[in-house]
Amino acid sequence: MHWFQNLDVAVFRFVNGTLANPVSDHVMPFLSGNLLVGPLVIVLLGWLLVRGGAKGRCFVVLLALTLAANDGLVVNRLKKLIGRPRPFDALPDVHLLAGKGLAKSMPSSHAATTAAAAMVAGIFYRRTRKFMYPVAAAVGISRIAVGVHYPSDVLVGWTLGLAGGWAWPRAFNALWQCLGRRWFARWQAMLPTLLPDAAGTVPFQRLPPGDSASEERLWRRLAYLLIGTLLCARLAYVASGTIQLSEDEAYQWLWAKHPALSYYSKPPFIAYAQWLGTALFGDTQLGVRFFAPVIAALLGWMLFRFVATQLGARSGFLFLVTVAAVPLLSVGSIIMTIDPLTVLFWTGAMLTGWTAIRRGRTRDWLLVGLCFAGGFLSKYISPLQWLSFALFFVLWPPARACLRTPGPWLAVGVNLLATIPVLVWNAQHGWITATHLKERGGLDQVWRPTLKFFGEFLGAEFGLLNPLFFLALIVALVRFWRHDWQRRDTEPESAQLRLYLFCHGGIVLGFYLLYTLKARVHPNWIATSLVPLLLFTFFVGHDRWKAGALWPRRMLVTGLALGLPLIVLIHDTNLIGKFTQRVLPAKLDPLMRVRGYDAAAKLVAEQRERLAGEGKPVFVITDHYGLCGHLSFYWPEARARVTTDPLVTVLSADRPQNQIWFWPHFRYADRKGQTALYLQNAKRPYPVPPRLRDEFGSVTELGTFDVEYRGRVAHRYQLFVCRDKR
Repeated sequence: MHWFQNLDVAVFRFVNGTLANPVSDHVMPFLSGNLLVGPLVIVLLGWLLVRGGAKGRCFVVLLALTLAANDGLVVNRLKKLIGRPRPFDALPDVHLLAGKGLAKSMPSSHAATTAAAAMVAGIFYRRTRKFMYPVAAAVGISRIAVGVHYPSDVLVGWTLGLAGGWAWPRAFNALWQCLGRRWFARWQAMLPTLLPDAAGTVPFQRLPPGDSASEERLWRRLAYLLIGTLLCARLAYVASGTIQLSEDEAYQWLWAKHPALSYYSKPPFIAYAQWLGTALFGDTQLGVRFFAPVIAALLGWMLFRFVATQLGARSGFLFLVTVAAVPLLSVGSIIMTIDPLTVLFWTGAMLTGWTAIRRGRTRDWLLVGLCFAGGFLSKYISPLQWLSFALFFVLWPPARACLRTPGPWLAVGVNLLATIPVLVWNAQHGWITATHLKERGGLDQVWRPTLKFFGEFLGAEFGLLNPLFFLALIVALVRFWRHDWQRRDTEPESAQLRLYLFCHGGIVLGFYLLYTLKARVHPNWIATSLVPLLLFTFFVGHDRWKAGALWPRRMLVTGLALGLPLIVLIHDTNLIGKFTQRVLPAKLDPLMRVRGYDAAAKLVAEQRERLAGEGKPVFVITDHYGLCGHLSFYWPEARARVTTDPLVTVLSADRPQNQIWFWPHFRYADRKGQTALYLQNAKRPYPVPPRLRDEFGSVTELGTFDVEYRGRVAHRYQLFVCRDKR
């Protein structure tokens, strides 16, 4: 093997060094990755989906499945298993023309991906072999030329890519032929194979319309398969550790370690959810986030059943795909904060409320009340949903008949009962939540209207809702109020449902739009409005499509074509650099807020160990509750002591400023004579807080430390040594 390694290095030196020249120094980085390939591929694949017929659609689906399976299950696993360092880490004087990735060297993902794509393209479109195989070869060679892979890495990548490109499509086709006959027999009869025949065509035969019940069953099975697949994929993503905990997740994990009736700024359900998740899977990212994918699956099931009941199972499936292409809802299916819980209970109250209004059954209103209660115990938002119902009753007089029954009042009563734990906790703690919400909302200040936050808010929602869906919502609103509302006497039920959905989404959106005239609104605050507004848009668009309008289908297809690739990038922004060789700047990378905290914990642990050599106990003080949560979670020693003798706490204060203030064992007043390491976020250098100089005999600045992620500064901290606690 020694001779082979020498040969490998010699060939690398020849390609990377001897053959280097000004022309290749420009051409090879372009072949290795550029900004043009991604958009062009997306446009081409989108065109094939729309215009490519059965052959084009099968090609796109099998290509996506092949690349995902080959890269995720084979190539990346081998990288971690083999663990071979990159040439620029192992050899001196490498002619490096690309960014330094953190992934290992063997095998080359670029070589494997392009080879697999060439093989799949050659299976479907044989003439492309003359173009795709040379492209795959050029990309592999460019990875050697730019200095990031050895020749053997590329050879193994080519081999895995060609083998995977041949095997995976056949495996998926066999799966389709096996399970298709059992679960989707009619569709399998129309499309017996996903691969082209000897003539290069994918046989597709339209059958006479089947009975509606059979079609409904097929679409229902497909919808449940989609829900289950997304659940498994999201749980796998959470368990993979691709991203770390957000600030709120880490902070609320501390709550979960201290169960209570309520908390400083939020009701208790988020703490209970994380407590149960970590009880099942330990103090891991999977434990903290387990219920986010589960809630997303439950929400998908509820929405599918609702839309399928109104419009049919096919429309229900399309709505599930629509929801999957909304960035903000996609993030909520991974990040376990109060938003997934709040959206679940808000949507549950809305859907069961529609049934209750139509049927008038008390048990339905009881379910509404339970959802009200769950929403209140997740976020103090259920009063806004009361206003949603109230607005609907005002705008649709016939619905007021249900107010003469005990059902709605029972729902409100159940909600009021749910306030008892929060009221009891606040009574015990000086009504601190009311004070906090008053200060957070700026109710203690004079309102001076401003427009500087209005455009910022709309711009954020334009992107997070999906630009095409945002535009479709505007079109649907105009269409409804100008046309459909005028026909409410001739089509009362459909108009009633659209109005009902609009009231449940519009009340939240309108409230926060008005609030932007006073202060900045975080984009996720309107999360509860997204599902009802999407439903409203979908129902209006469906009716217009049935009437012959083209805009609903065009906006849906374009929105999916834009949104689904964006969702993939949101989940792993490293893919941008992988295919373009241009690293996304840290300030533009949304995932930088959930990266690098393990490195920050390691930095703090090393500094504490150094100070412990002075012979005195050392603990850590942070300037923010989120940083306290992150260090407590990602520092194993601190995680083990978080409920007994915390290693990490927050700067003391005279009055409550966060939940940690209420836990006596996190206070450090009795740690006399000890040393503290003070850590604060430092986008720019800040002076030491005067409080520390009052609490310690001496305070010395250690300097500013950068925590990097893949060569970019993810976080910057300023450290101080505080000796002799008074």
